[in-house]
Amino acid sequence: MSLEIALQEFPKEHKLKDGSLCRFRLLRKDDAMSFHEFFLDMPAEERLFIKHRVTEIEVIEDWCNNIDLGRNLPLLAVVDGKILGAATLHQQLGGWKRHIGRLSVLVHPAHRNRGVARGLIAEMIEIARHIGLEKAEAEFIGEQGAAFKMFGLMGFMQLLRLDNYVKDMQANSHDYILMGLELKTDEEYTGMG
Repeated sequence: MSLEIALQEFPKEHKLKDGSLCRFRLLRKDDAMSFHEFFLDMPAEERLFIKHRVTEIEVIEDWCNNIDLGRNLPLLAVVDGKILGAATLHQQLGGWKRHIGRLSVLVHPAHRNRGVARGLIAEMIEIARHIGLEKAEAEFIGEQGAAFKMFGLMGFMQLLRLDNYVKDMQANSHDYILMGLELKTDEEYTGMG
């Protein structure tokens, strides 16, 4: 299935644990200010683990102005124009990792434990399956216990842990954890593959 077909169902409604609804939709060019505010609302200690300088509006504007859904597919959870969470499916379109998608997810602290992360991860897994990816991976720093627990609940397994392997934005060393998931197509689930 193509990416265009997989994305036709968005935007779509998603029911949260409390019964309220949010909307899952793709990142748009006009999201720069609200996406920047989303990152600024993150606790400073959590922003240390983000690979990019998300406090700089220019970084976010560049993302919004240069969206390449084939390489980095950003999906937002939104209510009344406010971003509750964001997930991205990163892929390499060639080379020896072209069959693997890397997932990342971040949820606003005020909206955690409501099913936002689980919903975004599930959508990304489905998109990855539909576009023919065979594996999904996710990267973590050792202190992100809640995050890799959530991915574990979604079927990801720890593939690798390296002690003091990565450095945060303040150059402090942290353990690196790589988790992975084998993606099965619908045909494989039914035994027809």
